Amino acid sequence: MKTTTNINFRLSIIFIIFPIVFFYSCSDFKNAEETINVLDVERIVKEFSSDDFQGRKPLTLGEEKAVDYLINEYKRIGLEPFQNGSFIQEVPLVEIKNTISERMKINMWNASIEFKYLDDFIANSDLLVEETKIRNSSMVFVGYGIVAPEYNWNDYKDANVKGKIAVVLINDPGFGSEDSTFFKGNEMTYYGRWTYKFEEAERQGAKGIIIIHERETAGYPWSVIANGADQSRLYLDSDNNEPKLTLKAWMTGNAAKELFSMAGFNYNDLKEKSGTTEFKPINIRARLNLKIKSTYKKGISKNVIGLIPGTKKADEVIVYSSHWDHLGIGPIVNGDSIYNGAVDNSTSMAWMLEIAEAFANLKKKPARSIMFLSTSSEEEGLLGSEYYLRNPIFPLNKTVANINNDLMLPFGPYRDITIMGYGQSELDDYVLKFAKEYDRYVLPDPNPQTGMYFRGDQFSFAKYGVPALYAKGSYDNIEFGKEWGIKKEKDWLSNNYHKQTDQYDSGTWNLEGIVDDAKFLFRMGYELSNSNDFPKWKEGSEFKR
Repeated sequence: MKTTTNINFRLSIIFIIFPIVFFYSCSDFKNAEETINVLDVERIVKEFSSDDFQGRKPLTLGEEKAVDYLINEYKRIGLEPFQNGSFIQEVPLVEIKNTISERMKINMWNASIEFKYLDDFIANSDLLVEETKIRNSSMVFVGYGIVAPEYNWNDYKDANVKGKIAVVLINDPGFGSEDSTFFKGNEMTYYGRWTYKFEEAERQGAKGIIIIHERETAGYPWSVIANGADQSRLYLDSDNNEPKLTLKAWMTGNAAKELFSMAGFNYNDLKEKSGTTEFKPINIRARLNLKIKSTYKKGISKNVIGLIPGTKKADEVIVYSSHWDHLGIGPIVNGDSIYNGAVDNSTSMAWMLEIAEAFANLKKKPARSIMFLSTSSEEEGLLGSEYYLRNPIFPLNKTVANINNDLMLPFGPYRDITIMGYGQSELDDYVLKFAKEYDRYVLPDPNPQTGMYFRGDQFSFAKYGVPALYAKGSYDNIEFGKEWGIKKEKDWLSNNYHKQTDQYDSGTWNLEGIVDDAKFLFRMGYELSNSNDFPKWKEGSEFKR
């Protein structure tokens, strides 16, 4: 009788206490979530994209102002420095300014052809030398320039490109295909990105590479490449002696047609064969000549890192990230020379800072640590995040996930939450889990052929094996619908992406969608921060192995 009474008493206590604890937990989360609001987002976007920040280019006064601003925001929010009282991770960079010959000359046995800089080709070299001369270098067409064992694919198998110029197509052989087992069909794999093309050509011992650019297969117009070609470029400064490509170049599709036609080949036929197992590399029987003069200087840029230490598993971390940099000051266009980067990437910076403030306002702090990583030099090739992954604060096997955002459009709330790189990892399942709770639905990227997953800092994490998510409302606008949303995104990318017109507009902008996305991804991170789960890569992901 006594035992039964004690058990009943204990059960009564549990039934009383559990609802109280559950209610307190929910109330704590909801109170923290409500700190995410439009007024804060507007304040951050408006200030961070103002002319005072001079386009936030690394190694300039604009960087100093951006970093100071972020440190002050981190302190205001209550984030802790990650080491020795500092929020700064130094990122060693080298800035190279190339001056390219006005013409690229290509000689053949019976003729020669010249291509005009900016109109037909762009080129650069990251060698730390005053002048690079490319004289009579042989050219070899190697299709897509891909070595992918999991697809039994090797474009270099029968090619000898050592000391030569490899000419390759952008994207991968699956482009335009409905067969999802063939390089994921129309969805671009990492093998389709230009960064991969450079890496593989380097591994194959090529002297240089020319990527043939076409808007449809690249996902963006030639102007995106040509607009910044004359500006100096940044690279991670490395003291190792790894071999580097002498030439990294792009050529328009029209220029490629002329080149192959003069060499006796049909460009369209070559493209078609390049997507089949029948393809064989082709010696173009052409010799390339080009001169590149270079000046360079070294400097230190900064990643800005703040922490909320975990209470129970402080050695495990979830990383939210957003890059602070943009393109700085460029040529004057319609009286304006500053690339303000309001959408790219001030809106996402506001998104991340609002999530940081929500975590900081939790009375019961998360079990796992939460990191907020503001990266440098994303626009220059994900350099800040690449440096962090090479020099992580937390071991990568203790890094649970990365949640990154970029280019968050200011056109109001959306019904969808679009996942770029859908199907890569189990992080997708977390998005699916909370979609209904927030009256949203999950939309796989409707333009996977553009490879957006590989064009942001989430990719650096993925490349080093950490599951990474890039998700936001993008298309199905609550007020105006999906067709309107698709058109609006397309118009913005065509008219404002990497242009001086990417500016804050108080008259037309609606930032409620960014607030919604911040709340949603705060909820997801909160769940992960208090769980024991380590999300995994899914079957078919090129990052699983």
